[in-house]
Amino acid sequence: MKILLADDDTARAEALTKALGADEAITVIRVPSQALLGDAVLLHAPDVILVDMTRPDRDALDGVRVLAHPVVLFVDEDDTSFMEDAIAAGVSSYNVGAIAPERVKPVLRAAVALFRRHQATRTALTAAELRLHQRTVVDRAKTQLMRCRRFSEPEAHRWLQRQAMASGKRLHEVAESLIEKAAEP
Repeated sequence: MKILLADDDTARAEALTKALGADEAITVIRVPSQALLGDAVLLHAPDVILVDMTRPDRDALDGVRVLAHPVVLFVDEDDTSFMEDAIAAGVSSYNVGAIAPERVKPVLRAAVALFRRHQATRTALTAAELRLHQRTVVDRAKTQLMRCRRFSEPEAHRWLQRQAMASGKRLHEVAESLIEKAAEP
C-alpha cells in the first residue's frame, strides 16, 4: 500500500512514517509543506492519502474535492459543519483527535474499503441511470410510432428492433434518431 502523507507537523509526520513504514507492505511518501496535494497525487499515484490538519481549513477541501483516491482526514477540533463539508468533498474517513501511530493502519484500510465500495455504488448508479435513459428514449420512440403510424406497442418495438439490426445500431440509437428526425421542422 502506498500512502501519501500530508502533515505540516514534522514530529507527528515522522512518527507516522516510522510506525507505518515498519510494515514492509507499506510505503509512505511525505508531501512537502509547500507542495500542492493534487500535484503530489499525480506524481506518486498513492493508494490512500492521509491528511492531518491542526486547524480545519475549508480551502484545503478544494484540493481534496478533485482527488479520485481514498482520503483519510485527521483534525484536532470537532466541527460538525466542517465534517459534513469534508465528507461532501470526498473524504473517506474523518477522524477527530490524536491517534497512536500504530493504530492508523486499520483506519487507512477501512477508508480504502469504504472508498472502493462507494466507487462501486457510484459506477452501478451511473450504469442504471444510463439504462433508464435509454429505456425512456425507446419508450418515447415507440409512443411516437404508435401515434404517427398507428402501430401497436409490440409492432413499434419490433419495427425499432428491425431498424437496429438493419443499421447495425443499438435500439436506443435508432430510437434517438427517430425522435430527432420527428423534431426537425
